[in-house]
Amino acid sequence: MIEQNILEITAELAHAKNIVIVPHKGPDGDAIGSTLALWHFLKEKGHNANIIAPNDYPHFLKWLPGNEEVIIYENNQDAANSLINEAEIIFTLDFNTLSRAGQMQESLENSEAVFIMIDHHQEPATYADYTYSDAEMSSTCQMVYHFIEKLRAVKKITPEIATCLYTGIMTDTGSFRFTSTTSDTHRVVADLIDKGADNATIHNNVFDTNSENGLQLLGTALQNLRVNQVYRTAYISLSQEELDRHNFKKGDTEGFVNYGLSLAGIIFAVIFIENKAENIIKISFRSKGEFSVNDFARKHFNGGGHINAAGGKSELSLSDTVVKFNRILPEYKNELSL
Repeated sequence: MIEQNILEITAELAHAKNIVIVPHKGPDGDAIGSTLALWHFLKEKGHNANIIAPNDYPHFLKWLPGNEEVIIYENNQDAANSLINEAEIIFTLDFNTLSRAGQMQESLENSEAVFIMIDHHQEPATYADYTYSDAEMSSTCQMVYHFIEKLRAVKKITPEIATCLYTGIMTDTGSFRFTSTTSDTHRVVADLIDKGADNATIHNNVFDTNSENGLQLLGTALQNLRVNQVYRTAYISLSQEELDRHNFKKGDTEGFVNYGLSLAGIIFAVIFIENKAENIIKISFRSKGEFSVNDFARKHFNGGGHINAAGGKSELSLSDTVVKFNRILPEYKNELSL
């Protein structure tokens, strides 16, 4: 984001009274962390800011400071649409195409507000008036830190803001083990700890609050693990019946896909999760090295994301989706085989 953009945004913020902040549908730690952090920052500056999430999110994020202020669009459409209509500025965080806002898409497209995008996914759309996009950044939370830095307001980062930003960076970097974690990421994290982020407590609140049902579901997922050594690929499938049997709650399958990637020699891991409510198969892709799951998801499963982490979906049955996936793998023999 060039300095001229920052000057213009500063001027916009100086005059705006009503601001809406939006994460993507199915918000994760980075989406909720970045929106809450920006919300705290704007509230401290005296703005009338509101967060509107397209739908609900996992329980392990609901301890974050400010969580009780998040408006869930699918539960409060009339109130949310009024706030969107009244907004002078709308921040969209951790996504770069309005289709990722789910049912909110039409309302956002009809808004006359100034749009500011902050996001680290590839191939951003052009709907925003101001776009801060960096696909090499570890997380949107790190970008929000740098956005505040550009506004020359790092000293205004409170313990609440620091906690939210640390959470998003930690979750989106796989606890700082992904290649997107740079020395700059660590410098940002160090400053957030200095400003009040309790790293041990944050890690415990996110990763050490599993339910008994959740762990049993993990056991089922691991039993369903299949490995294709020829293409250095591992995948897991979970049916709706298996989810129901373990009283599945949003967030219970978080991180399951990474177990496949933890196998020696595996560079491509996938999880297929049946969702009969939406009549789709939700898919998460992970990879190591240069194999782009972003390209794979975009080409075959109506998805996208990052080089090493992406999502997609299928409208086929669970079994047919897995068959389709396995039939595609030979097309990537050169990239996946030893």
